[in-house]
Amino acid sequence: MTDAPEPRGPGYFRSKGWWRDETLPDWLSRNAGTRAQNDAIASFGGKLTCAELYDRAHRLAGGLAQLGIRRGDVVAVHLPNLPEFIVVWFAINICGAAMQTIHMAYGAREVERLLGHSGAKAIVVRSPAAELVEIADRLPALQDVIAVGDVPAGTIGFDTLLAFTPLESQAQADDPFLLLYTSGTTSAPKAVSVSYNHFLSNARIAAGEFGLTAEDRILCLAPFTHLYGLYTLELGFAVGAQACLVPMFTPRDLIEALKRFRPTVLFGAPGHIAATMQQRLFDGVDLSSLRIAVLSGTTVPPELSAAFEHRLPNGRVMQAWGMTELQFGTCGRPGDARDVRFNGVGRAMPGSELRVVDADMRVVDPGVTGELQIRGCSVFSGYVGNAAATAESFTADGWFRTGDLAEMDAGGNIRLRGRTKDIVNRGGVKFNPAEVEAALAGHPAIAEVAIAPLPDATLGERAACFVLLKDGQTLELEALKDYLAERKVAKFMWPEHLEIVTAMPMTPTRKIMKAELVRQMLARADGSRSAA
Repeated sequence: MTDAPEPRGPGYFRSKGWWRDETLPDWLSRNAGTRAQNDAIASFGGKLTCAELYDRAHRLAGGLAQLGIRRGDVVAVHLPNLPEFIVVWFAINICGAAMQTIHMAYGAREVERLLGHSGAKAIVVRSPAAELVEIADRLPALQDVIAVGDVPAGTIGFDTLLAFTPLESQAQADDPFLLLYTSGTTSAPKAVSVSYNHFLSNARIAAGEFGLTAEDRILCLAPFTHLYGLYTLELGFAVGAQACLVPMFTPRDLIEALKRFRPTVLFGAPGHIAATMQQRLFDGVDLSSLRIAVLSGTTVPPELSAAFEHRLPNGRVMQAWGMTELQFGTCGRPGDARDVRFNGVGRAMPGSELRVVDADMRVVDPGVTGELQIRGCSVFSGYVGNAAATAESFTADGWFRTGDLAEMDAGGNIRLRGRTKDIVNRGGVKFNPAEVEAALAGHPAIAEVAIAPLPDATLGERAACFVLLKDGQTLELEALKDYLAERKVAKFMWPEHLEIVTAMPMTPTRKIMKAELVRQMLARADGSRSAA
């Protein structure tokens, strides 16, 4: 690995064979041509072959084209992990448009804000489609609401659009095909737009690292509205594997999927496995089909990895690390030693370079903690319409500043040691607490407020709310939640612990020291247990 200046652009990536100027519609066409009768999708509602997926996607693209969707447009998708999600994604791309994902947990306020920022011309939604019609009236760019399932007044039925003449692909490899938003929804959202070349190169390479083939059956527990979920689809599309779908994770639905689909590859977060183990639902379930289980999205306790692998007679558990801005930057490999797979996130993906640096941007020695930085063929070029955030995120010599603290060993394996960014990561679902803090700042009982991540054995982190009360005031957690509900703050962003403090620890520039708040709270809790 070297810090010497060297060109890192499209020409370089093509010369290395990483960028191959492929599109998702290209992969769909290839799989339909070579594996027409293979099952592309297996869901609780049935299956779709590669040929059927190809036909539906191209017909839906014809319907979208009739609505006026053209190359360069944005179409939003607000769906759980259904077969329709995959059909829609391909159809949008066949039109030459980009898909914007909107998380199912978001409420009307967050959805409206993101649609307003992206300028999406249409949105595909299952529920609440009627509420989206009201939002559309306030968004000039949003022309159509496409409903999956029930078709309220003012919406267009998904099935109606399948009746149109198939459209030939308009996609080009340098086109943006995804528009994703990082760290929740703040007043200045950070939007990531990437081309096929960026992300498909990474997926194709990773599929090789994991040894995936067309015979694999891939079960992903992460939502497809998150980059992690989308990435697992790309991995399968790269080799023609089958995608096994669970609409929304529950421990019992995971067990049902394991029994029904017999997946060979599992992608999930540690919270998925921990919750299922706590209910003892894995007991007596045949897991012999699994050869790979990848856990990512938040900190994975080594004990959890070991306990789950113990249940896999033919499988290996490993970790991976990635970001919306780059997909997977590292991963463990099935042949890695247990220590590497259980205690770290593996080494760099081919096509990516990693370095760990100190505050002066000097590369640190192996085993020393610093900021993890990356450059490579999948790293995005910059945030849409946010030059300031882009400038802050890249070094002068082209490395992306991840905000994660890490150490690297002599073999290039990475162990994460925390982060520099103010993000709560609850079971792999990340959000910036600034919006919640802003809402709570108006509470009549609150003088000062800070929300920080609290370590959690199951989810990795939970949101803790630290409050300095005004004189004579009291506050309970349920009342705080009611206040946020009245202001339509999405429920997944609500704090799960309330801590009343007598003072806020501050930096010299009057910034609240959130890590110190958490440390003090945990110390008090430890003291109480010791006294008991």
